[in-house]
Amino acid sequence: MAAGEPRWRTSGATATPRAVVLEGTWSLDALSRARGIAGEIAGLAVDPALSWDLRGIDRLDDAGAVLLWRAWGRRLPARCEARPEHGAVFEHLAACDAAGRGAAGGAGASPLVVLGRWLESMIDHGEALLRLLGQLTLDLAAIVRHPGRVPWREISANLYRTGSQALGVTALVGFLIGVVLSYLSGQQLHMFGADIYIVNLLGIAVIRELGPVLAAILVAGRSGSAMTAQIGVMRVTQELDAMTVMGIPHGRRLILPKVVALAIAMPLLCLWTSALALVGGMVAAEVQMGLSHVYFIESLRTAVPIANYWLGLGKGVVFGVLVALIACHFGLRIRPNTESLGQGVTASVVSAITVVIVADAVFAVLFSDVGLME
Repeated sequence: MAAGEPRWRTSGATATPRAVVLEGTWSLDALSRARGIAGEIAGLAVDPALSWDLRGIDRLDDAGAVLLWRAWGRRLPARCEARPEHGAVFEHLAACDAAGRGAAGGAGASPLVVLGRWLESMIDHGEALLRLLGQLTLDLAAIVRHPGRVPWREISANLYRTGSQALGVTALVGFLIGVVLSYLSGQQLHMFGADIYIVNLLGIAVIRELGPVLAAILVAGRSGSAMTAQIGVMRVTQELDAMTVMGIPHGRRLILPKVVALAIAMPLLCLWTSALALVGGMVAAEVQMGLSHVYFIESLRTAVPIANYWLGLGKGVVFGVLVALIACHFGLRIRPNTESLGQGVTASVVSAITVVIVADAVFAVLFSDVGLME
């Protein structure tokens, strides 16, 4: 066998060897020429009483280390001597295996362990969001003291992307939701001869609940994902690091314009979505029940108290701030690789929609007695 090829020998008695001595070069190129050596090593590794001496290895790369690691059953033998640089390779393999088992074993872990990991993740995200909100507050205070530093161009660009470009999809979805809601509600009301109350039902449901929530969910899926992807790509391409080197604050140039723009655009989108949903409901009511659109419009003013309009606008502002903050939060947490980018965008959209629904439930509880009766 050539001097540079991988080889092994045993020390001690031939029948009962006490140690396996590895020598030569254990690299991918050398192992590809030494056929059958993997099976020989695996056969020797069956005996747990053997000791292993790796000090005679001239060169060991990842392929040779993985071959030995798998032959040993993914753990170091009880008695193993190796050079410090080779020992570090096996320690790295042990750490990777431990991390892989921790990630793969999450489904089989006990409920308390799963709950603990979930709570730890929630606390981590909560702390990061709180720091982001604090930095946003400081940035807002700074531009209030120095109005000349307001990033008008960034705010205007984000207003156009999150507001103007979202008018089409919110109008279509709002109109169709109004048609469906009017059609299904009209069938039930007609059974009791209460057709005229379709105005009250649609007005309260759309303006108070469906309009703001529907607009927020659409914006979270459309604009929130775009914000996360934009910041994530800047992380991947090291643009965020370049901004840090140049002394440009991320909060004032990236996060503040997005939050302010969405806080302005979301209430307007809520009104737009609610208006189109009511138009859809009015058309369906006229076609299905013969309810005049003139009567629908006239009755809407008295059927829906003005407090519901203000409540819808307030929800829009809160939802806009929440969606923008969550999108920026997950964008800043993306690591510089494409897999993390996809996971971050997905987590951003799911988290934003969940938080919007939870916030709407909180609004429903806190303002349960507001706007429902005069």
